[in-house]
Parts: sequence; structure tokens; C-alpha cells
Amino acid sequence: MSRWRIVLWVTRLVGLWVLTLGILGQAQAQKPQVYQLNLQRTPEALYLSGRMELSPDQVVEEALLKSVPLYFVWQADVYRERWYWADRRVASVTRTLRLAYQPLTRRWRVSLANDAGASAGGAGLQYALHQNYDSLGDALAGVARVTRWKIVEATRLPADESHYVDFAFRLDLSLLPRPFQIGVGNQREWTIEVRDRIEVPHRAEIDRPPAPAAAGGDTVEVPASARAEAESTSPVR
Repeated sequence: MSRWRIVLWVTRLVGLWVLTLGILGQAQAQKPQVYQLNLQRTPEALYLSGRMELSPDQVVEEALLKSVPLYFVWQADVYRERWYWADRRVASVTRTLRLAYQPLTRRWRVSLANDAGASAGGAGLQYALHQNYDSLGDALAGVARVTRWKIVEATRLPADESHYVDFAFRLDLSLLPRPFQIGVGNQREWTIEVRDRIEVPHRAEIDRPPAPAAAGGDTVEVPASARAEAESTSPVR
């Protein structure tokens, strides 16, 4: 084979590879855009507030319209930094939100689970709070925000130690109906996830009540501080 044919073959191969990457990149779901993610340390507890924008792929929206519920999980792990050993996990909390379309009413329902440790999949979760929305956009906004979510008691965070929070927000495919999991496990458009590390403030600030919600709003945010939320503290390891 002559040299120019080898060069032509390599050029075509590289072009095909670039084209394939471009197609896969278009198929990948847009990563949620984070507008707010911060910690508030008070004399009583450590709270997390966050707000993101979800833009799911068309195939995900089509599944929702076919009455396939989706499960979004907020997770926060609190660690104490240790120079002499691996960092120690102080606490771990989760909250699971179920998003489903109701064809009869043509409305969207967001449900807050109070049993994050269910082993029977999404069907095994127990829900303590529900909120209905008129549009998918409003429902996604309700799923992708949290206000003053209690992460850990202040007594577990000594002021003379350094702590940080490993945060994650994701679409949990393991909670989908089992027959449906087979087809979406390796599809990039179903990958919706945000991860971050946030340093815990050393000093506590005066705890102020949140500002009252503006009048006339069509939707009500699911309270993150509800007593029935899915919050569990992992054993110290």
C-alpha cells in the first residue's frame, strides 16, 4: 500500500471518529446548571440550600409522558478532615423526589420520600409530602431546588475542626421500574448528575427565618425542612 493511500485511510478514520464523538455529544443530556449551592452554619445545625436548572433530553420527557416516574436524589455527606488518616464521615443525608405525570388531570406531581433506605426500588418508597404542578417546567424547578435542608446538628461539628460536604444530585436509574432499567443503563441522555465539594464555614451565623414567599405564585416549593423528609445519619466510620 502506497504512502498516500495510508494517509488517506488514516484521515478518513480520524474524520469518522470525530463525527462519532459529535453525535454522542449531542445525545448526552445537558448537565444541570447550578445557580445556587451554599451552606449555612448556625448555632443549631448546618443547612444546605441549592437551586439548579434541569433540561432533560426529549427521550426522557417522552418517558415521563408515558407515565414512567423518575426519581431524583439529593445527597450530602459531611466529612471531618484528618491529616493523619482518611477523612472521617460525620453524617450522611438523602432526600428522594419522585416526579410523575398524571394523564387524567394533565398535571405533574412531585412527591417527597420519607424512606430513603427502601430496597424494593421506587415502588418501595413511602411518601409523606406531595405537590402538584401545572407544567413540567414548574415541576422540574420544584425538584431541582432545596431551601435550608438540615444536614447535621451543630454539636457534631466542633469549631476547632475543619469539615466539608460532598454533595451530589442525580437522576437515580436504579429506582426506575426494573423492565425499564434494561434499556436506559448505558444511554447518555439519561445521565443527569451534579457533584461538588463545599467547605463548611468555621463560624456560625445568627439563624434568621427565611423570607416569606411572594404572593400570587402558582407553585409551592416542597419544604426541605419537613419533619417527614428522608434524612438518615450514617454510623461513624
